[in-house]
Amino acid sequence: MVAFQKFDQERIVIIGSCGAGKSTLARNLGQRLNLSVIHLDAYYWQSGWQETDQNKWQKIQQELIEANSWIIDGNYYNTTDIRLTAADTIIWLDFNRYLCLWRVIKRYLEYPDKVRPDMAVGCPERLNWEFLQYVWNFPKLHRHKIMNKLAEYQDSKQIIILQNPNQVFNLLEQVTNNFNKLI
Repeated sequence: MVAFQKFDQERIVIIGSCGAGKSTLARNLGQRLNLSVIHLDAYYWQSGWQETDQNKWQKIQQELIEANSWIIDGNYYNTTDIRLTAADTIIWLDFNRYLCLWRVIKRYLEYPDKVRPDMAVGCPERLNWEFLQYVWNFPKLHRHKIMNKLAEYQDSKQIIILQNPNQVFNLLEQVTNNFNKLI
């Protein structure tokens, strides 16, 4: 894990598989660093799980990154450069598939047919075989693409790779301790 090198980070992107905890980490970091949190799912999905047109989606993200400070969680690989280019720090939750699967099942049980706080209105939590397969195959299908993408930004961005919940906890503790020293 790479520690935060400085705490004046104002633009943080969090990526990772469904169920890795992107939204939870974003909320926790947002509270600790006093930064606004943007959950991409809430902007991408329209009521009834309808996808946003790609041109409109790119425009939405361009508008979102114009703010001076933020934490953005979500993948959407086709538009990832929009966010990564604007970010100071990129956090990748590179968790194993078993944990991610457990968490999406647990999330479904917590929000059955209800809309999560980080999701778009009209998109109740759902769980189906296709989604479970997506989570299971995420490391195989996307890990190498993410690694290659992060390599493109390694010289200009602070990149933090977390591989388990303990590392997330340690990062949050470090952020809290260092942020409190600044007050």
